Amino acid sequence: MHSPPPLLPASAMTFSPEPLAALLEALDNEGYAFTTVTPATHQRVLDRRRGEAAADLRDVFGWSMEFGRETLPGDLFGLLEEGGALERRGERYRSLIRVASLSGRLFAHSAFPTDEGDSVFFGPDTYRFARFIEAAAQDMDAPRHLVDLGAGAGPGGISAAGLLEPEAITLVDINPKALCLAEANALAAGLEVETVTGSLADVSGEIDLVIANPPFIADPEGRDYRDGGEMLGAGLSLDWARQSLERLAEGGTMLLYTGSPIVQGEDRLLAALAELAEEREASLRYEELDPDIFGEELGGGAYAAAGVERIAAIGAVLRRT
Repeated sequence: MHSPPPLLPASAMTFSPEPLAALLEALDNEGYAFTTVTPATHQRVLDRRRGEAAADLRDVFGWSMEFGRETLPGDLFGLLEEGGALERRGERYRSLIRVASLSGRLFAHSAFPTDEGDSVFFGPDTYRFARFIEAAAQDMDAPRHLVDLGAGAGPGGISAAGLLEPEAITLVDINPKALCLAEANALAAGLEVETVTGSLADVSGEIDLVIANPPFIADPEGRDYRDGGEMLGAGLSLDWARQSLERLAEGGTMLLYTGSPIVQGEDRLLAALAELAEEREASLRYEELDPDIFGEELGGGAYAAAGVERIAAIGAVLRRT
């Protein structure tokens, strides 16, 4: 029997956007669809199927299960390998990306579990973020320059671009792996984007719309894709709002989706954003989108020490006047 060629270990792999974009298009043609769930739910589903091999495309690209070569039809195996997203597991293989459905498009992001510091997360927050953008876009004109700050795999920027049809789209992240996947996702969506590794300060030109879904968890492991820094994880959200108001053109807008820890009934992020808006002569519209997310985080660490009652998902619209 012919043995398959050796594969690099996962840690040595880098993603190639063009083959992964072709993979997304092939999956779309196969009728693939998958809703990405919370890590806790994902693990419960896997626990029920411990030791099983993947039976179909959803098992491979949704549930991150190991699979046999024969499981992938057509060119999918070759595209996954060419894209740098295939890992050998003994006699089986594993995809290093998952593929999620959102607003009629497919998006590549990191395989489960997302334990590594450069993991590219996609989950229920992504769906809430997209719904927030869709609602806000109803009252907006087409921007000249849209910037997705902390873009990750790009679902926010790509979704916003489909709704608002900006002249230019820039996806910004500190994680090169994320931007490789964002480029693949943009290619599959038929969008031309600029990717920038860094921060808003590294984006050139005038900006009239910034969208952002910053990390907002007080993560004891300090993982970049998850840790929101000070203010029990809300510090990064406040900092990105400040940076955005400094860069936005007159009349420009920031759409901020994030999480806010509520302590004794007080939303401290709301108070900080209101103060920032007053300082910068900006308007603020603030809405609690979901009163209770990531409740499993409250059992210990900084949240327990501070007496955090809940983490709320919030949407803020900041506009330079």
